[in-house]
Amino acid sequence: MTTYREAGVDIDAGEETVRRIKPLVRQTFTRGVLADIGAFGAFFQLDTASFKQPVLVSSLDGVGTKLKVAFMADRHDSVGQDLVNHCVNDIAVCGAKPLFFLDYFSTGKLIPDVAEQIVRGFSTACKENGCALIGGETAEMPDLYADGEYDLSGTIIGLVEKDNIVDGRSICAGDDLIGIPSTGLHTNGYSLARKVLFSRFGVSDRPDALNGRTIGDELLRVHRSYLNTIQYLIQTGRDIRGMVHVTGGGIPGNTRRVIPDGLDFSVDYSAWERPSIFRLIQDLGSVPEDDMRRTFNLGMGLILIAGHDDTSRVVKECESLRERPIRLGKIFSI
Repeated sequence: MTTYREAGVDIDAGEETVRRIKPLVRQTFTRGVLADIGAFGAFFQLDTASFKQPVLVSSLDGVGTKLKVAFMADRHDSVGQDLVNHCVNDIAVCGAKPLFFLDYFSTGKLIPDVAEQIVRGFSTACKENGCALIGGETAEMPDLYADGEYDLSGTIIGLVEKDNIVDGRSICAGDDLIGIPSTGLHTNGYSLARKVLFSRFGVSDRPDALNGRTIGDELLRVHRSYLNTIQYLIQTGRDIRGMVHVTGGGIPGNTRRVIPDGLDFSVDYSAWERPSIFRLIQDLGSVPEDDMRRTFNLGMGLILIAGHDDTSRVVKECESLRERPIRLGKIFSI
């Protein structure tokens, strides 16, 4: 007789995981959530009373090989936050506010302690962003993952008034690029970072360049959310014509996604001091400057494209939020 457990799937572990994560998930519920965790589908009632033409905005993403660092460090409480915040930023730069988030967590062997840490991260970030963790999938798939490894992906759904969509269409020559700092690498460039750093250091090593922080500490810094800053600028009527979430492709690749045809942009890479982790990667790996710019955010995780006449006010508003805005460059005609 062969059981499901002997085949590699532990139903008891799955039930224990659900028991642990239920209170974490419920903490994120907003007024729109109509069903508890465990239903076949997730129900969310839209409140569109204050909208004339409400538009749903969605995005789906993963954490990438940053997960490898979490495995090495045996720290799983931050990657869930990374995933939620990454997805939130993707719709926030379109002008949208998040409504709810769904996750997919898959692993070879389900360990309730690890699953609980991950979902705690989801819960923390969802609460901080005012969205509900409305549902998800936990899949135990033996033989598909190495021992101790897993994968994550997530989907975010948000809402924006049609007339308030920020898509870059109004960008014109003379507009300014304003950068808002990142918290390290966020969730991009980890394949290059790991190849360079782990050829010399272990996850617990403390290189002099990191001022006492371990490699694991630095690489597992949480990908921050820009939602509150973005919404504040929108609500105060600032002339924000485009916004860029700097992910894979760096500043050049992502900024081009919102620039209309016939325009280009310049970036002064000497306008800010790069965080030490980027200098360490470049120096240790002799990484060409062009690769650094196309792979990493280099310390700028959000770019605001503002009308020139409003730039000074945008900078001041950001500073009032304790941001450290940097004037990065210009839009010009080609």
